[in-house]
Amino acid sequence: MRRRLGDSIFAFVVFLAAFAVIALMALMVYELLRQSLPSIEQFGARFLISREWDPVNNVYGALPYIYGTIVSSLLALLMAVPLSLGIAIFLSQFAPRWLRSPLGLLVDLLAAIPSVVYGLWGIFVLAPFLGKTIEPFLADHLGSIPVFRGPVYGVGLFAASVVLAIMITPTISAISREAMLNVSRDQKEAAQALGATPWETVRMSVLPLARPGIIGAVILGLGRALGETMAVTMLIGNVRQLNASIFAPAYSIASVIANEFAEVTEGPHMAALVEMALILLFITLLLNLLARLLVQRTGNRAARLKGRPFAKNRP
Repeated sequence: MRRRLGDSIFAFVVFLAAFAVIALMALMVYELLRQSLPSIEQFGARFLISREWDPVNNVYGALPYIYGTIVSSLLALLMAVPLSLGIAIFLSQFAPRWLRSPLGLLVDLLAAIPSVVYGLWGIFVLAPFLGKTIEPFLADHLGSIPVFRGPVYGVGLFAASVVLAIMITPTISAISREAMLNVSRDQKEAAQALGATPWETVRMSVLPLARPGIIGAVILGLGRALGETMAVTMLIGNVRQLNASIFAPAYSIASVIANEFAEVTEGPHMAALVEMALILLFITLLLNLLARLLVQRTGNRAARLKGRPFAKNRP
């Protein structure tokens, strides 16, 4: 009877712990909806496509902020994913044992640096470097492409994306490294026994089986990039505009909330800021849902690959 009572209490406690997460998310969505309801009723769907942001006349539109958030995050992923995979492959497959742990620890420590420190480093070091060397070089050689066309400022979408890429690299590389280390040694030995080179072993044996973990790592990195505030606020330029050039200043949802929330009072302005927080939450949840489905699909495929001989996996 004591054991049954203890099991029942334990089951109830862990149920409460699991339910608390769901309840917290539901309360968060409810509160954001309640606070943003005046903005939703007044502007409707026009809020998502309007460029105007005029607190004096109480006219608000979120399109420049949505654009800056999505573009900066995708640019950061474009730069961070290849670097992170290279780090993960080296640490899990090629690094000697005496170097693997110290180097892995050093990469992981990058995730512990506060974002405001990244922002200060970006202002004093990264932005001047980009504005004097990298951005002029790209503008001179790739200026025919609209993305690389326009004046160079140093601060802007490109600088914010570079800092975001540095910030999410430790997360993506750490999770990807663990996913690669969990690949069965038999799979790699089978590839080597068939005469595969080290790169062929990684490409045909390790990466397909580690793909679910890698995709999950990329989505986690994207989630952090979407919600990053201080570093982006300090480097993105904070200009409400839509510009095809990645060198131009821009704005993000997190940046405008951080810059204006402390100065507003109750009214349409506050409701508009809360609605943008709701939009950011919706984007993050949607991406995580899609990532969960993608990880599940690739995980099923990886499970099927585990039961096949390596020779059948050759293209």
